[in-house]
Amino acid sequence: MIKKFETQLKEIEISTLGLDDVLIENTDANFIEIFLTAENIAEQHIIYKEEFNTLKIQFEIPESLPADKVFRKFITERLQRASVVLKIPSNKAVTFFGDEINIEAKSYKGDLNIFIEKGILKLHTIFANLEVRMYAGSLYAVLNNTNINVVSKAGKLNINDVLVDKTYQKRVEKSDKKVLVNSIKANIFLTTK
Repeated sequence: MIKKFETQLKEIEISTLGLDDVLIENTDANFIEIFLTAENIAEQHIIYKEEFNTLKIQFEIPESLPADKVFRKFITERLQRASVVLKIPSNKAVTFFGDEINIEAKSYKGDLNIFIEKGILKLHTIFANLEVRMYAGSLYAVLNNTNINVVSKAGKLNINDVLVDKTYQKRVEKSDKKVLVNSIKANIFLTTK
């Protein structure tokens, strides 16, 4: 399923409920494009509405109940086998909410906010502000000339291939960009330039 539309709003909130993977890409067009693919052939919906100066996007993907659910329960309990590719203009601030989700940002140039329980975040190069709050999972990112404040209470914190204990802070005087990461058990791998 594909949706393509235009919005003047700068804030976008995306509910990842029902999805396994999200890929966000920059686009030079003024349009937002959403490509939803799901293994379940039942009807799927991309729902979007403008509310409180924010564009809210969510997905309705009916749960498939396989005949061998009992056997598959432990292997694929959460998998809907649904993924989304988002092409968004870089002047938008994007916020993701969800439980268990994998997100890849192909060096998105706008602000990113990610609030999830668990997942794998491959964010490539961060060009604007980033805020991540997650319980567990992994985060990979490259940071350029950015103020950094990272906490992972029980996970690994690896900065420039050096293991750091629980917290890491770096201040850059001539930058107003901020990266804030707060986690209980996530493993965080950052490269700074």
